[in-house]
Amino acid sequence: MIPPENAARFAGKDGMVCGKVEKARYAEGSEGQPTFLHMGGQFPRHTFSARISGANRGNFGFPLESLEGKTVCVIGKIQRDSSRAEIEVSSPASLKLANIK
Repeated sequence: MIPPENAARFAGKDGMVCGKVEKARYAEGSEGQPTFLHMGGQFPRHTFSARISGANRGNFGFPLESLEGKTVCVIGKIQRDSSRAEIEVSSPASLKLANIK
């Protein structure tokens, strides 16, 4: 289990990043209409995002925005953009609600 603050250190590797979703945002006007689950701090200073493309939103049987404020684990290949880490999520199997004590 990797905290969002440390995810960038694991760029290029498969991993499971777990933390509280500080902000869930559907970027309807952006290319690909992605939904972002920002973790590891308040947007825009967060350290990690789960990115779900608009084409994959329908794979989830619930509104992704409902995850805001919940602790989740995101499973997949960790990639790094200019300032933070990201995992591209395409199916519900890569996104789990977590019970972290």
